[in-house]
Amino acid sequence: MSLYGMMQTGASGMNAQANRLSTVADNIANSSTPGYKKASTAFSSLLLPSSAGTYNSGAVQTSVRYSITDAGPLEFTTSNTDLAIDGDGFFIVNDGNDSSFLTRAGSFVKDGDGNLVNAAGFTLMGYDYTGGTPAPVVNGFDGLVPVNVNSAGLTATPSTTGLFYANLDDSAAIIPAADLPSANAATAQYNHKSSLVVYDTVGKEVLLDIYYSKTADDVWEVAIYDRADAAPGTAFPYGGATLLQSQTLTFDPALNGALDAGSATDIVVNVPGGATLTIDLADMTQLNYPFTVDDADVDGNAPSSVTDVEISADGTVYAKYENGDLKPLYRVALANVASPNNLIPLPGNVYSQGIESGVITTGFGGSGGFGNIISGATEGSNVDLATELTDMIASQRSYTANSKVFQTGSDLLDVLVNLKR
Repeated sequence: MSLYGMMQTGASGMNAQANRLSTVADNIANSSTPGYKKASTAFSSLLLPSSAGTYNSGAVQTSVRYSITDAGPLEFTTSNTDLAIDGDGFFIVNDGNDSSFLTRAGSFVKDGDGNLVNAAGFTLMGYDYTGGTPAPVVNGFDGLVPVNVNSAGLTATPSTTGLFYANLDDSAAIIPAADLPSANAATAQYNHKSSLVVYDTVGKEVLLDIYYSKTADDVWEVAIYDRADAAPGTAFPYGGATLLQSQTLTFDPALNGALDAGSATDIVVNVPGGATLTIDLADMTQLNYPFTVDDADVDGNAPSSVTDVEISADGTVYAKYENGDLKPLYRVALANVASPNNLIPLPGNVYSQGIESGVITTGFGGSGGFGNIISGATEGSNVDLATELTDMIASQRSYTANSKVFQTGSDLLDVLVNLKR
């Protein structure tokens, strides 16, 4: 055995333990870093050819491995924009230079521009709802945009669809044609009346008066007026305003009082202020029972501001308005690879695709093998301090032992040199 070889073996052992201590130091330093995945050092022997009577000492070499697939504990917070993944997948983030990376660090907060960024300054990416319900580009990052929670400001939505289902009394008296509400005369009569609040294009409330008048057996007229046009303290006439819309409904007693097959089933109203509203009347009935409203609803809302942001398990980012409405803004995209442990770690607790990691695929939370997104929580580091401290003590002992091998080789070399004296 060569003395120099012995010393080199001892030096390789010290280098290997130094690498192990380096990973231990990183793990301990990042034990509180959200989404951090611990590093470990794997050892392998490096042997040199030896003869029967002579042994050539080899060395030890190390490789660093990352426990990326080992999930850390969930740590719940009070912020809706803190995100964790319960299962497989990574958030897609951008560094601001059009470079995309993967991460499990979900401690996102709103920056000055309204973008969600994590503690390392990376921006969360997703698909927006501008063009309708988004679909992922499964083999790339095309179509992804920063998730911006300032993109939904004060908004008003006009009423475009509604429904009104009620029972009209079969025993009601027939109204003469000259006295129908659609004639807008002072002598107008009607059998039933109801009202609906709808919204115009700027969010202003418009109160619609709806009159139901029996014109013949099993035949009814529906007439709609704008309440604002009515004379104070009276119903008819509605000033100089015209009828907004009228419709004829025909009922079939053989169908248990439901609408006849040839009857109209809706009514389209041009709401003052620019909106066009279609009211569904398909479930109206005519039975020998007093006028009863079974269901009535319209869409639209008055101007309302965003008060909060909510994120669902599938990654949909909703703007919550002060009136309680939820509007979808973005859908957070997730990504994964075939071998996550072979991703390349980079500064900022992010990862990039490696040769051995496999191709990146994208999708949404709760589908395609991706875990659910948990709002109001972050994934903690998967470092176990007790294990790291134990490894540090073991590495310290091994480093000391290898230094003794090197020191012994040096002492023997001194003996060899002194033989000349």
